[in-house]
Amino acid sequence: MPGGTPQPAGASPDVLTAERAHLAAAREALRRMREHAASLSADMAADWVSRQYLESLLDQRVAALADHPDTPLFFGRMDRDAEQARDSPDDESASRGESGGPLESGEEAGLPLMYVGRRHVHDDGGERRPLVLDWRAPVCRAFYQAGPADTMGWALRRRFGFHGGELTAFEDEPLDAPVHTSALLTAEIERPRTGPMRDIVATIQPEQDVIVRADLGRTVCVQGAPGTGKTAVGLHRAAYLLFTHRERLARSGVLIVGPNRAFLAYISSVLPALGEVRVDQATVDDLLGAPTGTEPAEASAVKGDARMAEVLRKALWRHIRKPEEGLVHTSGVAKFRVPDHEVREIAAGLRGTTRYAAGRDMFAQRLAHRVLVLMERRGGAPDDRVQDQVVRSRPMKRLLDAVWPKVTPEIVLHGLLSDADALRAAARGILTDDEQATILWARPPRSHRSAKWTAADRALLDELGDLIERTRSLGHLVVDEAQDLSAMQLRALGRRCAAGSATVLGDIAQGTTPWSARSWDEVLGHLGQEGEVTELAVGFRVPGTVLDFAAALLPHIASGLAAPRSLRPGAGALTVRPSAAPERDAADTARGLLELEGTVGLIVPDAGVIAHSAALVAAGIAHGVLDTESTGEDERLQVVPATLAKGLEFDHVVVAEPAAIAAAEERGLARLYVVLTRAVTSLTVLHAEPLPGPLSAAPVR
Repeated sequence: MPGGTPQPAGASPDVLTAERAHLAAAREALRRMREHAASLSADMAADWVSRQYLESLLDQRVAALADHPDTPLFFGRMDRDAEQARDSPDDESASRGESGGPLESGEEAGLPLMYVGRRHVHDDGGERRPLVLDWRAPVCRAFYQAGPADTMGWALRRRFGFHGGELTAFEDEPLDAPVHTSALLTAEIERPRTGPMRDIVATIQPEQDVIVRADLGRTVCVQGAPGTGKTAVGLHRAAYLLFTHRERLARSGVLIVGPNRAFLAYISSVLPALGEVRVDQATVDDLLGAPTGTEPAEASAVKGDARMAEVLRKALWRHIRKPEEGLVHTSGVAKFRVPDHEVREIAAGLRGTTRYAAGRDMFAQRLAHRVLVLMERRGGAPDDRVQDQVVRSRPMKRLLDAVWPKVTPEIVLHGLLSDADALRAAARGILTDDEQATILWARPPRSHRSAKWTAADRALLDELGDLIERTRSLGHLVVDEAQDLSAMQLRALGRRCAAGSATVLGDIAQGTTPWSARSWDEVLGHLGQEGEVTELAVGFRVPGTVLDFAAALLPHIASGLAAPRSLRPGAGALTVRPSAAPERDAADTARGLLELEGTVGLIVPDAGVIAHSAALVAAGIAHGVLDTESTGEDERLQVVPATLAKGLEFDHVVVAEPAAIAAAEERGLARLYVVLTRAVTSLTVLHAEPLPGPLSAAPVR
């Protein structure tokens, strides 16, 4: 098929019949694999704990082998170059993953052809012949990377078209021919979506694949314009790492951090669809604790500044007091005294050299050891049990409480924000007088137990918690919309991957918080990670006309970024029109869009959610309303507050009152840029007020 011309179902019935037969055989083999996994028993375990653990592993295996009828088991096929196959039949070792398993690590490199899919499927014969290879196997990299410049030993790439799980078409691409635009690939990218986000294993582009397959030890930062698939790339990298380093990451864990629960619900189906059912997802509030109070943005900005880390460190260590007396330990009729100057020397030697709680324990142990030395000088022979008795003695506890008291993060932060003198002492030379006044509580709560902690406070409490006791580190962390996190929030996340690595995703142009990062070097620095910054500037999902319209805002929100471009021209995808009654017109527009295929998002100023929802109710149009706890996914039409639109996408988007969205917050133009780039098929902008200045001259094609 010269040039890779797509072959519809009716054109090559013999080929389609054969491929459908292979699909049926693969589904049957997967069913048998699942039945076999379900038949295994954990009764062989030696004890109850081991049995529970084994049962959990077996349940996960069964869940990972689930077959979803609407999802094709494979989406591509690679045919090997005949000469290469003869010359390199034994090159399997170069394709092994960490797991080392012969079937799931890519040892099939010598096969004459391979089917690439979402999970590995083999028959149950003696050789366990692979019917489908997991897209993450090293040998499958060729499906995404092979081309005229490097065929990687393969001759032909075949893509498959599916509808509702039924194989309907195929498209062949000779790898030594000029690259062409794949009709099936384009159709898959543009296919209307319903429900949560889909995986993109069938459409991963070469530049995305390089990021996905980056080594576990590397932290990767992705600057991605709207529609470039940065979120999907991050999720697929997590799936790839779990496949390649399963044992290591099973011990240390992988965590996905998103901006809000609506976003996490939207992406929740991606990893399970790829067979990964044990990946935790959380918001920053889930990790640090939900805020119970609010404060002015100015206070949050100061508390979110990285300088607060030093303020907190000084505030914590100021809790250590100068000893007023020494330690007297009584054993029988003998008394052993450690004078106050030695107590001071021991405390001073430990102060600030370790975490606070560990320092307290070491302080007690060194004092107890000093007592044992005194006992030995008097002819005694004390052992470790005696030292433990000294540590637990009442005089020791009294001295510890007086010199090195137990504290909690809440006690320290309450004392810092309630007392101007304490704040001044800790922040001297770090924060200005005005900044100190900004974060000092005007009406301090009576105690730390009655304090109403804000989101910014939660990051400070986490910092203090780590200064007191070490935070556990995960194996890998995926952070989406990272540009919106404060320096202190980034430090909190960095502690959770201090012994691992991270995938950092975002778009500087979409920074909407007052403390949004201005560069990725800044973000990586606060995370404590050294990483490579990769830019994805070519969009696959957002139509070009829509992207060009929104890009008029870039010089005003992120002047250092080049305007993104789209592979889809999107002629006719953009409509901008004035409206005397935005609620009514938005409802009418949404009604018309619901007659088309796909989802519809009505994105409005936060203050307008109730009015727009009421207009839809009056018009008899079923809809959901998205909030921080709910996605509204039960309905094709969703009313979306502008502040929750980030990371979401809809086939058709209606944006009401862009001027009000821009005026609602300090970085309102950045918020508007986010809102305008959520559409996959069409964008309609309705405005009663004039468009914000940068958009008034933007191209509308």
